[in-house]
Amino acid sequence: MHSQTEQVYQMVCRRDPNEREFQQAVYTFLLSIDKIIDELPDVTYHKILERMTEPERVIMFRVPWMDDEGNCQINRGFRVQMSSAIGPYKGGLRLHPSVNLSIMKFLAFEQVFKNSLTGLPMGGGKGGSDFNPKGKSEQEIMRFCQSFMTELYRHIGPDTDVPAGDIGVGGREIGYLYGQYKRITNQFTGVLTGKGPDFGGSFIRPEATGYGLVYLSQAILADKKMDIKGSTCLVSGSGNVAQFTVEKINALGGKVITLSDSSGMIIDEEGINDEKLAFVKMLKNVKRGRIKEYAEKYHVPYIERTSEVANPLWNIKADYAFPCATQNEIVKEDALNLAKNKIKLVGEGANMPCSIEAEEILTSSGILLAPAKAANAGGVAVSGLEMAQNSQRMKWTPEQVDKELQNIMKNIYKNISEAAETYSTKDNFIDGANIAGFMKVSRAMLAQGYV
Repeated sequence: MHSQTEQVYQMVCRRDPNEREFQQAVYTFLLSIDKIIDELPDVTYHKILERMTEPERVIMFRVPWMDDEGNCQINRGFRVQMSSAIGPYKGGLRLHPSVNLSIMKFLAFEQVFKNSLTGLPMGGGKGGSDFNPKGKSEQEIMRFCQSFMTELYRHIGPDTDVPAGDIGVGGREIGYLYGQYKRITNQFTGVLTGKGPDFGGSFIRPEATGYGLVYLSQAILADKKMDIKGSTCLVSGSGNVAQFTVEKINALGGKVITLSDSSGMIIDEEGINDEKLAFVKMLKNVKRGRIKEYAEKYHVPYIERTSEVANPLWNIKADYAFPCATQNEIVKEDALNLAKNKIKLVGEGANMPCSIEAEEILTSSGILLAPAKAANAGGVAVSGLEMAQNSQRMKWTPEQVDKELQNIMKNIYKNISEAAETYSTKDNFIDGANIAGFMKVSRAMLAQGYV
C-alpha cells in the first residue's frame, strides 16, 4: 500500500478500532486509489481522503415503541450523513438486528461512490435500526416506524437528506415512515423514495436494484461476446433484490436454480420460472415465510445453513453467480469453489458481499466481477429519478423509467470500464468503480473548499 493511503487507513483503524465492516470498505477503496495517488497532489495536500473517510455527520438516537402486550421496547436508530459533495444525502434505511454504527458507516461510505457513478446529483448516507421486523405484527411495525420518524424527521428533507428502503424496509415501512413525516411537518414532499405509486412513488423502483444488476452484468458479458440467454445462474437471498434479479434473468432467457435465506437454500435444477417466482414473492412479501416452504411445495432439495464457513450455494456448477443477500456472504472457501467450478462472472447485488480474500481469489482466477458500487446502483438510480418526478410533480411511465435505468447502467459500465483501462488494468471493474466514483467526488470537494 502507498504510504499516503496506508496513513489514511491506519488513521481510520485508530479512530474506529472496532468497526470491522467500515475498515474493510475503506481498505478495499484505498487499494484502488493507491494506483493514482501520486498523480493527485491536490488530493494529498487538501486531505481529501482523510475527509472522505470521516462522516460529515452521525446521528444516533433511541427509538421507544409499544409492543402489542403494552410493553415499552427500546431500539437504537442511526443516520450517517457521509458526504453532500455532489448533492443531498441519499441512501436507504435498514431494519435488522445486526445493524450497528460500523455497518451504517460502511454502507454510507459505499453509497457516496455508488451515487456518484449514477451521474445524478446525490450525496451519500445510510441509516436504520437494530429493530427486527420479523415476527412483529403490522401494528408493532407501524408504531416502531412512527417513533423512528419522530426523531429522524428533523434531520432530513427533500434538499437535505432523502432516505429510502433497504433490508427490512419495503413499501409498507416506507408508507408508515412517510405518513408520520407528513403528519409532523404538514408537508407533502419528496423526502422519502420507494413510496407507493399512489402517493409520489416511481414505477420500477422495487425492481430497480435487481434489474440494474442484470443490466450491468449483461453489458459486461456482451463486451466479452457472452450472454445471459441460455445460461445457468446462482442467486443468493430471496428478498427484493434476489426476486427481481431472477425475474430479469428469466426475461433474458437465463435459468436460476438457487435461492436462500438465513436458514438455508433451495436447489431447483429445472429453474425458478415465473410461476415459481410468483410463489416466492407471495411467500416472502406477504406471508413473511421461509424459503424452506418452496422446497416443500415443489419437492426440490433444501440444504439447511450450518455454522460451517463455506456456503454450499457457491459450490454448484453454473455460468454466473449473483450474491444478493448481505455483506461478506462469499468468503475465501466460497471463492475457491466458484473458481473451481469455472464461474465466468460474479455480479454483486448485495453491498460488499465478498470478503477481501474472496475478491482477490475471484479476480486472480480470471472471473469477471461486477462490484456492488456499480452493479447494485440501479436502486438508488431510480430513487434519483423518483426525486426528479417529485420535484416536477410528474409521473413517468414504467417504460420511461426502465429506459432511463438501462441508460444509466450502460453509462456506469462505460465509465468504470474506461477508468479501469486508464488507471488500472483492463476488466478490473473494482478499481474502475472506485476510481471513477472517487474522481467525481474529489473534484467537487476540491471546488468547494474545506467543507
